[in-house]
Amino acid sequence: MYDGATAPTEQPPPARSTRRSSHPLSQRDSAAAEAAGKTLGRPAALDEDQAADVVDAYAKGAAVKALARQYDVAPKTIRRVLDAAGARDVRDILKELNGVTADVAGQEQAPERKQPHTIDVPGLLAEDLNATEVAEIREALRGGRRIRRGLGYSVRVSAPLALHQAALKQCAALADGGSTPAGRKAYRTYADRIAAVSTAP
Repeated sequence: MYDGATAPTEQPPPARSTRRSSHPLSQRDSAAAEAAGKTLGRPAALDEDQAADVVDAYAKGAAVKALARQYDVAPKTIRRVLDAAGARDVRDILKELNGVTADVAGQEQAPERKQPHTIDVPGLLAEDLNATEVAEIREALRGGRRIRRGLGYSVRVSAPLALHQAALKQCAALADGGSTPAGRKAYRTYADRIAAVSTAP
């Protein structure tokens, strides 16, 4: 209790947290950096000129792994650059898998890539693949044999392993979280069948 003899001690104001004020500041700094043309986050492995050279070289027939060696980066980095520029489509991937575009100069093409493999394509995927722009996949499906499986069906397709892998890539959207459970199951089933053939002795 204050008795009037001594002045009450003033309590210092509570320390203000800097955490709240630092967030708007960081946003302003980020905006200023972007306006100045600075790149935020992890620096790119290839600059814009190198990325443009990679796209141009790929268009002229250079292989992904050869470009990766040339620029001393991982092949996935080259693929990301090409995909960002829209330089690769399924036809390119199909050619790459088939060995038409050699990944490593001087190496022989793997014979198992060209040998036909009989794999059952789930009906849900077959219906999705009927609309693909890749004629080779559509033709393989038309030449396949429909097999009843309970309430569903599969299409038994004999084709090079590379074509099966390209067809699976076309159905990648069915593996996403936004797909139906049936779609994800069909995708996993086809992927497992391809993997079993790929690893077979």
